Amino acid sequence: MELIKRKRDIMIESAAYEIIKREGFEEGIQQGIQQGIERGKLEGILEAIKFGLELKFGKEGIKLYPEIKKIKDLNILEAMIDVIRLAESVEDVKEIYQKVLK
Repeated sequence: MELIKRKRDIMIESAAYEIIKREGFEEGIQQGIQQGIERGKLEGILEAIKFGLELKFGKEGIKLYPEIKKIKDLNILEAMIDVIRLAESVEDVKEIYQKVLK
């Protein structure tokens, strides 16, 4: 047991251990930044969808927002912006939204 503890202590004091620890820390920071960017994109796209629904369809359009907000796929949400822009009615948006969910 004492030998294991001593080897562990030597390892912790080594330069290699410090490099591995630093790399892990830097990787964690990069992952956190990437997650923050993705979350920011998601929130921005959702705001654009909400604005588009309200601007184009008024109160009826806003009623769709809670359901659309459940989508977490950025590609689908970006496509929903185009759907809202091109749709002639709230029913058109509902129809396409329901197809996306299936």
